[in-house]
Amino acid sequence: MRRHVRGFAIVIVVYAALAPAFSARAVGAAQPLPLERLFDNRAVSDDSAPAAADLDGSGASLSARDLAAAGWSPGRTLTVRGAGLTWPDRRPGEPDNVRADGQWVRLGGRGDALAFLVAGTGDAEASGTGSVSYTDGALSSYRLTAPDWRTGPLATRAVALPHINTPTGQLARQARLYVVTVPLARGREVSSVRLPRAAGLHVFAVSVRSSGQGWSGSWAAASSGYAAVGPWSDRTLRLVVHTSVGGPRVRLRFENTFAAAPVRIGSATVAVEAAGAAAREVPVPVSFGGAAGTEVPAGAEVFSDPLSFAVPADTNLLVSFHLPDTVTAAPLHRVAVQRSYVSVPGDHAAESTAASYERTLTSWPLLSGVDVSGGPGSVVVLGDSITDGTTSTRDANRRWPNVLAGRLLEQDAVPRYGVLNEGISGNRVVTDSYPGDGVSTSSGGVSALHRLDRDVLDQTSPRTLIVFEGVNDLRARSTAREVVAGLREIAERGHARGLRMLVATILPCEGEVACTAAVDAERTAVNGWIRGSDEFDGVLDFDGVLRDPAHPARMLPVYDCGDHLHPGDAGLAALARSVDLTLL
Repeated sequence: MRRHVRGFAIVIVVYAALAPAFSARAVGAAQPLPLERLFDNRAVSDDSAPAAADLDGSGASLSARDLAAAGWSPGRTLTVRGAGLTWPDRRPGEPDNVRADGQWVRLGGRGDALAFLVAGTGDAEASGTGSVSYTDGALSSYRLTAPDWRTGPLATRAVALPHINTPTGQLARQARLYVVTVPLARGREVSSVRLPRAAGLHVFAVSVRSSGQGWSGSWAAASSGYAAVGPWSDRTLRLVVHTSVGGPRVRLRFENTFAAAPVRIGSATVAVEAAGAAAREVPVPVSFGGAAGTEVPAGAEVFSDPLSFAVPADTNLLVSFHLPDTVTAAPLHRVAVQRSYVSVPGDHAAESTAASYERTLTSWPLLSGVDVSGGPGSVVVLGDSITDGTTSTRDANRRWPNVLAGRLLEQDAVPRYGVLNEGISGNRVVTDSYPGDGVSTSSGGVSALHRLDRDVLDQTSPRTLIVFEGVNDLRARSTAREVVAGLREIAERGHARGLRMLVATILPCEGEVACTAAVDAERTAVNGWIRGSDEFDGVLDFDGVLRDPAHPARMLPVYDCGDHLHPGDAGLAALARSVDLTLL
């Protein structure tokens, strides 16, 4: 297997070591100022006075009422993409963003990325190169791209608002805001950031995102869409999730991805499962900024406070949370292959018995991650239904990432990483199944390219990514060339963040209705590229593990679940057992 190691795709020059007089100040930088002191544009207007703001030069602006309805109130700090970003504390019609033109912004902290809250104007994405100054005299460069606020992809937006204000009236057209992260030099302390010179690039907030040091992801699930639920009113959800690694402390992550309105969590607890909805001991309450509950704004996420709670490895946890308000739609992971539970009315999060939990649930709504303290970080698996474990035995945790996590726990040759399963049934590399907005029955998620940042790069302490996707693209008539281009982009973006990048070959599927001879020819072409390319750091030849040697276009019957597309439990275990752990 190839062991090709790349470093960060950012350029760092230590000017102080080369010429003491050549520093960030000597390259023409003005004195760095807090971002809010640089605001020179008005983006938000009151619906009754739309002419008071002009985001794009044509008189159009964001609706203050729509922002408030989404939970984006002035001065509120929201967590998006793992970073805390403060929505400008400005009244409608006051300057609330800066048009990027090379200004220096005062900023401090250490982390793995800069996070920008941005929007582009001009009916096209706005892009430019900026730089970061560190306290040790080093500079690094970054590339920032802001999609257009009217026409950018909904699949990657942080929040979408239903209206655009104009001087002649309000338009029922969506406005978009984006959070974009760019890598930092690890271990260096930021002192200031120079914005790009880019026409139409508006910056509302910027922050240094913590690297997640001291935490490892133990469980995660990707939002596969935004679906009608319940409705749940004054109900408690008790979700069953399976850990990969353990630790002495725990924190939970809730996401309101793709939503248009906030969701309120009244209380939440964590416990080790005894059986079904019953806990082994009394569930322990978690807090949010010291409070029992929290509100998750549209498009944002919330981490619970760290809790001293011994999380066992390879164990089912019960994460219970009370929803006091009526919830009719929510972001969720549709195919959990695990029964969870919904209570009778009331807050039953602290109950240890199963008596109040009258109905079962086969998805994971709102909860997106469980982190544990300590550990070496995590391996993230980006995949489709085969990784999601669609045809594995329900409630048995026999998805191949579960088996891989078990192997890691049983050895000492490599670090005992957490394993985060970011598979989505029906997912594709290059095209969206879910459009990224609105209540939908589509549960295939946005494309791997569109969800890479959220589901991989923004996870807690990712170290290695395994990419195992492409069959759904080919079955939907994408070409090998398109899939290869998507895989190349994923490799490039992962390497830019310092991840070790592995890729798996696509399994044979002859016999399934959409897996025609033409599809198999494209699959063979993709696999040929994977085996011969050096763009990834290693290859997992899953095709070679499960194919029938006498009929390479088909899966061996012993591994086939029966639909000729998905492996059963034996096939999934064979995939996990075939992984050379030293590649991780």
